[in-house]
This record gives sequence, structure tokens and C-alpha cells, in this order.
Amino acid sequence: MSPDRSAPPEKRVSLILRRFKRRFPNARIALEFNTPLECVVATVLSAQSTDALVNEVTKTLFRKYRRPEDYLAVPEEELQEDIHATGFFRQKTKALRGLSQTLIDDFDGEVPKTIAELIKLPGVARKTANIVQANLWPEVQKKDPDAGVAVDTHVGRVAVRLGLTTHGPKEAVKIERDLMAVVPKREWHVVTDLFIEHGRKVCDAKRPLCEDCVVEDLCPSSQEAGLTDLYRAAGPKKTTAVKKTSRSQESSRVKGLEAEGEKT
Repeated sequence: MSPDRSAPPEKRVSLILRRFKRRFPNARIALEFNTPLECVVATVLSAQSTDALVNEVTKTLFRKYRRPEDYLAVPEEELQEDIHATGFFRQKTKALRGLSQTLIDDFDGEVPKTIAELIKLPGVARKTANIVQANLWPEVQKKDPDAGVAVDTHVGRVAVRLGLTTHGPKEAVKIERDLMAVVPKREWHVVTDLFIEHGRKVCDAKRPLCEDCVVEDLCPSSQEAGLTDLYRAAGPKKTTAVKKTSRSQESSRVKGLEAEGEKT
């Protein structure tokens, strides 16, 4: 007997993934790259930006910067100008130059394959490391004890709506742990891309297309069934706190960017 939406996550997740694979057979990372270094750079640039915008920037960026040494050979202001359109260009320039220097000093100019090594690169935290490893070296991921599941805004929203986590959509680290607990490790490298595809095309934040959802019967947030949207229910509570100054907001966002950054 097939599980329904009331079944626990571990009973539903395999069927959810099978249906997503049939619905989105070409699901893959939207960022465009040809080398491991380009993958790392594009992922770092995607923080607080969109994949489409990053792809526009990297069309010319990757022709100019081919090796870690290239990111260090130009004045900092020149690199800032080259990536300006992606936002937070000063912080991202610092990250790109820092990770380039670390690659040269510690990894012979090559992008490392393990999570433990990837997170040693400036600007690369767990989400970025998971994205890079899953897309470049899925076989390494299966054996890496530190590997995990990259959780962005789409993945968090879909996981919450499907009841695969008991945490809020912004609690990426806790959602990652919950997904790792119910998704077989052999599937970790596809979960992020499948959830992002579903989140973008069907499970919209404001208006989920439940009537066009292949897992509607497995979803405890189904609007077709008149159920409570777990994503909206877990949304931020209103606050009467004093509004931050623009400088404080900028500082807070920069810290979030350096820690990981949100993809849209």
C-alpha cells in the first residue's frame, strides 16, 4: 500500500523523489561552469543574487579569469567592477581573492574534493561546499563523512511544506540534518536540484500550484485538500522591535553572506 500525506517522512520520501525525477528529468544546477574553479566562483557569486544574473556576469568573467592566479593578478578594484552586478561585490571580491590564495598555498591551485577541505576556502561554507561537491564529484560525496544536502530558500520551503522537517524554512542547518536523516545518502546529490526545480516551477512561496503538483497526495500542506500551509504557518512573526539603521542592516546581511548566503 502506497503511503499518503499522513505517513512519516521516511515512508514518503522515496516516492516523492521518484515522482520528482519523472517530472524533472533534466533537473540540474542552473549556474553555468566548465571547470571546478568556475563552479566554486559561480556558487560564491550566487549568494544574495540570482543564477541568471550570475550566468550573465560569468560569460565574460570566466574568459578573463581562468586560474586562481588570475584573480590575484588584477587590482582589487578591477575585480570588484567585473563582478559588481552580482551585488555585495566588495565582500565577494575579498572571498574570491582569499579562496584563490588558499587554493595556491594549500591545494596546488586545484579545487579540493572533500567538504572538510572545501570549507577551508574563504567564502565557502557548508551550503556552497555541498553544492560544489554534489555537482562535481557525486561519487566522492557518497563516501565523504562530512557530506550533506545543500539547503537554499527553495529547498527549505519545499522540505517544510512536505513535512520532511519540523523546523522553520530559514533554519537551513537543522533542515539539512532532517533531510540527511530521511533521504538515502545515494540520493543526496540530486535532492537539492530536484527541490529547487519543484520550488521554482510548482511550489511557489506565495501561490503554490497544488493542482499541478505530482506529490499533492503526499503533501501535508496541500491547498487542494484544504490543509494548512506549513511554510506560511512557520513564517516569521511580526515584531515591534526598533527598525535597524541601514548600516546595521548592511552589516547583518554581509555577515550572512560571508557565512553562506541565500540563493534565489
